[in-house]
Amino acid sequence: MFSSRREFLSTTGLALGTVTLPSWVFEKEAAEATRVNKDKLAGIVISTARRLGATYADIRINRYRFESVATREKQVQQVARTQSFGFGVRVLWKGTWGFAASHTVSDDEVRRVTRQAMDIARANWVSQRKPVALVPPAKVVASWKSSFQKDPFEVKLDDKIQFLLKINETAMQVKGVSFVDSSVLFVNEQKFFASSDGSRIEQYLIRSAPEFNVTAVDSARGDFQQRGSLGGPQQLGYEYVETYPWTNEAEEAAHEAVEKLKAKPVEPGRYDLVLHPTHLMLTIHESVGHSTELDRALGWEADFAGTSFLTPDQTGHFKFGSKIVNFFGDRTQPQGLATVGYDDDGVPAQRWYLIKEGIFVDWQTTRELAGLIGHKSSYGCCHADSWGSVPFPRMPNVSLEPAKEPVSIDDLISDVKNGILIYGTGSFSIDQQRYNFQFGGETFWEIENGKKRSMLRDVAYQSRTPDFWSACDGVGGQATYELHGALNDGKGEPIQSNAVSHGCPVARFRQINVLNTATQRS
Repeated sequence: MFSSRREFLSTTGLALGTVTLPSWVFEKEAAEATRVNKDKLAGIVISTARRLGATYADIRINRYRFESVATREKQVQQVARTQSFGFGVRVLWKGTWGFAASHTVSDDEVRRVTRQAMDIARANWVSQRKPVALVPPAKVVASWKSSFQKDPFEVKLDDKIQFLLKINETAMQVKGVSFVDSSVLFVNEQKFFASSDGSRIEQYLIRSAPEFNVTAVDSARGDFQQRGSLGGPQQLGYEYVETYPWTNEAEEAAHEAVEKLKAKPVEPGRYDLVLHPTHLMLTIHESVGHSTELDRALGWEADFAGTSFLTPDQTGHFKFGSKIVNFFGDRTQPQGLATVGYDDDGVPAQRWYLIKEGIFVDWQTTRELAGLIGHKSSYGCCHADSWGSVPFPRMPNVSLEPAKEPVSIDDLISDVKNGILIYGTGSFSIDQQRYNFQFGGETFWEIENGKKRSMLRDVAYQSRTPDFWSACDGVGGQATYELHGALNDGKGEPIQSNAVSHGCPVARFRQINVLNTATQRS
C-alpha cells in the first residue's frame, strides 16, 4: 500500500520547508565515502562474526542522496537536499537474525556493530520458534548501474526550477484554472554489499519523479476539481524531465480539471470498464502485488496492507483470472523503479510468472522464504530502504503481459455498448486480505456504442480480486503497454518505503459494479 508523500519525505529525511545545504557538505561526505575501504570493512565483519559463532554475515555500506524542488504558481515553495551514509550488519546465529547499524563508517565501529548484531541475535534466539534456513547463494562479484543518460545531481538547480515554473505557467493560462503546484524529486542510491558467502557487489541507481497537480474552482457552487500528472516516477536520469511532454500534459490536465467541474455524475450500475495503464497500475499493485507477497500469506507481515487471501496450497491451481491474464514479477525491467542488478541478499535480478493463463503459479521470495515453499533458489525480493533498515521481503515490479496481437485502445472500446474509460489513480480501498476492493481514478469518460463520449465524474468501481481479473476479456498490444509506479510503497514497522513499478497494457473488464462516490459520501 502506498504511504503518503509526507510519510515518504519523512522516512527519506526530506522535510517540507528545508533549504538547500551548502555544496561543501556533500563534497565532504562524498570524499568520506570514497576513502572508505569497503573490502577491508567487509573482511572485519565476516571474520568477527565467524569468530563469535555466526553461520552467515553480510554488510551493506550505502550512500543515499535526495533532491526535492516544489513550486506553486510563480513561487518556489521548497528546495531540499539531503544525504545519508552508513552501514548495516546482519548475522545469523543458531538460525536467528541479528542486525545493527551505524553512520560512523570506521574499522573500530564496524567491529563494535558486528558484536552488537551478534548480541541481538542471541537475545532473539530465546523467542525464535523455527530456525532460519537460507537457500543456497550464488557467489557474485560484480558492479551494476541503472540506465540513465544525465545524472540529475549534476544539473543546475535553476534549470529544475524553471522547468517546474514553466509547467505552472502553461496550466495557469487555461481559463478556469485556479491553482497549480509542481515538484520534482531525484533519488540516488550507491550500494555496496558483501557476504560471508563470498559476494562483493557495487550498485548505482538513479530515479526521477516529476509531478504536478492542477485545480479548477467553481466558487458559485462551492466545488473544485483536480487533475494530476500521469507521467509518474521512472528509473531514469534528467533526460526524463527533458524528453517527456510535461508542458503538453499540463495544458491537457488544465482543460480536463475545468471540464470535470461540468462533468455528468455517473449513474450507479454495472458497466464494462476500459482501464488505461495510468489507472490500472494501482489496481495491480493492491490486488496482485500485495496478494502474492509470500510473507503476507504466511502471516509474517500485516503492516499497511494486511495479509493475503492466497495460501501456499493454492499454488498451481487457483483461478486468479481469465486465460488472457498473465502477471510476472520482474526486477530486470528497463526503467522499472524496483529494477536492480542484485537484491539485498546478493541474489541476481530476474523475471518470473506469478499468474500464468489466469492460474496463480508462484510467489515473491527471498533466500529466507524460498525454502519454505520448496524452492531451491530465491527470486531476489529482499530490500531495505536504508543502510540503517533491516532487509526484508519487498515487492518487485509486477506487470501484466500485453496481447501478442496489435490490439489498440480503440479496438477495446469498439466492443463496448455501455462502459467507462478511466485514466489516472484516485481514491482506493482494499480489505486486509487483498480480496474486496474499491478504486477511483483521475478522469472518467462515458463509452456508448463503441465510442468515447463525454466526461463523467464521481466514479468508483467495486469488485473482488479473482472476480475482477476473471472479468478481463481484452488486453491491448505492446503499443499500449506503459510502465507506471511510485516511490512510496509503505511496509513494515517502523515503516520502510519501496520504489516499485507496474507495467500493463490498456485492458477491458466486463460488467463491473460502479458507484457514485458523491452519493456514497452523502
